[in-house]
Amino acid sequence: MKKSMRLPLVILFDLLAAILAWSCGFLIRFNFDWPAEYVPKMLLGLAVLLPAQGIACRWAGLYRGMWVFASLPDLKRVLKAVAVSTAVLVALTALDRSSELAIPRSLLVLYPLLLLVMMGGGRAAGRMWKEHRLYGGLIGAGKPVVVAGAGTGGAMLVRELERSPDWRVVALVDDDRAKWGLELHGHPVVGGVDLLPQVLEDYTSKHVILAMPSAARETLARATDIATRAGAHVFTVPGLEDLMNGHVAINTMRPVEIEDLLGREPVQIDGEHVQAMLTGKTVLITGAGGSIGSELCRQIARFAPARLVLVEACEFALYTIEQWLKQHRPELAVVPLAGDVKDALRLEEIFGTWKPHLVFHAAAYKHVPLMEVGNAWQAVRNNVLGTLNVAEHTLRHGAERFVLISTDKAVNPTNVMGATKRLAEMCCEALHSSRSDTSSTQFEMVRFGNVLGSTGSVIPKFAEQIARGGPVTVTHPEINRYFMSIPEAAQLVLQAATMGQGGEVFVLDMGEPVKIVDLARNMIRLSGYSEDEIRIEFTGLRPGEKLYEELLADAEQTRETPHPKLRIARSRPVAESFLDELRLWLAQPGPVADEDVRTGLQRWVPEYEPARHS
Repeated sequence: MKKSMRLPLVILFDLLAAILAWSCGFLIRFNFDWPAEYVPKMLLGLAVLLPAQGIACRWAGLYRGMWVFASLPDLKRVLKAVAVSTAVLVALTALDRSSELAIPRSLLVLYPLLLLVMMGGGRAAGRMWKEHRLYGGLIGAGKPVVVAGAGTGGAMLVRELERSPDWRVVALVDDDRAKWGLELHGHPVVGGVDLLPQVLEDYTSKHVILAMPSAARETLARATDIATRAGAHVFTVPGLEDLMNGHVAINTMRPVEIEDLLGREPVQIDGEHVQAMLTGKTVLITGAGGSIGSELCRQIARFAPARLVLVEACEFALYTIEQWLKQHRPELAVVPLAGDVKDALRLEEIFGTWKPHLVFHAAAYKHVPLMEVGNAWQAVRNNVLGTLNVAEHTLRHGAERFVLISTDKAVNPTNVMGATKRLAEMCCEALHSSRSDTSSTQFEMVRFGNVLGSTGSVIPKFAEQIARGGPVTVTHPEINRYFMSIPEAAQLVLQAATMGQGGEVFVLDMGEPVKIVDLARNMIRLSGYSEDEIRIEFTGLRPGEKLYEELLADAEQTRETPHPKLRIARSRPVAESFLDELRLWLAQPGPVADEDVRTGLQRWVPEYEPARHS
């Protein structure tokens, strides 16, 4: 219906509702015997009430809403209009002093009740008719689906699904026993999440949608595990809170991913202190195009630094993060610089030109097996010499702060990569200790484990193997790792930077370790396969690989910080002659054999015990 026609018809409906409510009120008052003698009084009342009704409806805003979306706000507007009309009737009754044929006092109750029923009921009926016309044909269509969660989120999700031709809600499950046996929008809540296999079988469904926005991760993982073991495809709606506010369409629904199950609760950082550290400052980030480096760029950009200086050896990675910042943070000054952290002359040019206030050093070789065989000396040059170069330029040019991105593999390392990262930490500790009294540069190190979706992560590798039809290769049935999201890691790095007084090694709370074989099984089931279809193959530990990662060395002590997810580790002291001797070792022209590299690393990092593999 055209808007120009709709408004007059709606106004006419409200005026007719007033006429009918007024007339029916008299009929009810006189037991449905038409009171002919009251007709003049009835007409007089309408002469007053109809203009009042029109003004009240306009004042209440009734003509701003659409009947197809009639809801609680519209009912409130109806109540306001009825209240005004009732007030006018009260005044009219008070002025009607005739001893005979006075307006019956019962009309003060009957008229507003009838008017409310007619106006509110008419709008509700209009919405029902419109929805039936639009979506009634969808009933019985679409794939049968079971919704897990019968709370507010489930109710909103069911309402959206009823309007979709692709889905047909057949039942709901919820662990709240008080909801069992009840209905939600006409669909039964049949029991708890544990009953999903039976419910899926009873309703011949192969699909489950999770509608549990406030549930703990463990609950989400449990529901997903039960559903996938029953052979169902499991979906979720990202940002279900936004769905409830009408900001997310049902077509954003996507399959549950392994990151949803491994992801942790959102981290809370002290934004005020982070902003004070970053706002108006020049920030330099090495490895700016990598997984952690690029996320640091995105997080730091939120706090309005004066400029971001991006240092990256990979041209494409540098281009990618520069374009992202141009698109999403066009107001920010971005300086993309191709450079190798091993190149001292290039670093001198960069630091001399841009004079950064803060330096975040994320550039590193991080892949354990690759660095173990044939690349050991390159790992030393990139991870140790590169860190020393950047840290010394930071100190020489008087920057406020240097933050090293380290790893849990630096703890009691059994591989070259971990040993080089521990040696890089030691370089920073030594530089901080050997500063002159006039230097204000602070050095901090931040250790954490694996991050979800990072370059070289096991998750994209498993996904690729599953897409090929398997097998999924796991090195050992008992191997486990710590995981956290890239944004969480980057935020905690910024938080640690604000807390540091200099020389600390911060350790991030990584939660509970995850067995890699369980990770593989979950990914197989989430992809819609069984282990009979996609088998898991154990290949044996790779060079330098440990079964278990540690976050603290045995000899280290930790202390708490004001942030619950950060602790400070105190490692053994570094000898004063350490840096001079190390520089001589690093100055070797190379190449250096892998075994000679390991021997040298054992000298500098006594806790390093190379793993032996046949």
